[in-house]
Amino acid sequence: MQVSTLNDHGFTAGVLPAQCPTRTVLDHVTSKWGVLVIVALSQQDLRWGELRRVVEGVSEKMLAQTLRTLEADGFVDRDAQPTIPPRVDYSLTERGRALAARLLPLMDWIADNADDILSPENP
Repeated sequence: MQVSTLNDHGFTAGVLPAQCPTRTVLDHVTSKWGVLVIVALSQQDLRWGELRRVVEGVSEKMLAQTLRTLEADGFVDRDAQPTIPPRVDYSLTERGRALAARLLPLMDWIADNADDILSPENP
């Protein structure tokens, strides 16, 4: 049996350790709202209200929390303009664009297969 290292998809000696920092990052980037915000921002920079319209169903609280987390992790840039009324634009950072490049194929696969997976005929 091959002994894995941390560079092998989060395995350490063949185990996915509970205290590994990858768990925290995985939780941040694969939360439902986190993925949807990353996907939305991969298309274009958006303001708060635009994000709420694009990511249907997200509450103000969850959008704010998700954006704070993604900004703190370096995936999203928040650009606040000192205007009246205030204008805040959100965009992906270089790290966020690299993440989106990996998430978009997964989202494409999900879109291609969701109907079949959720159909009543699917065992």
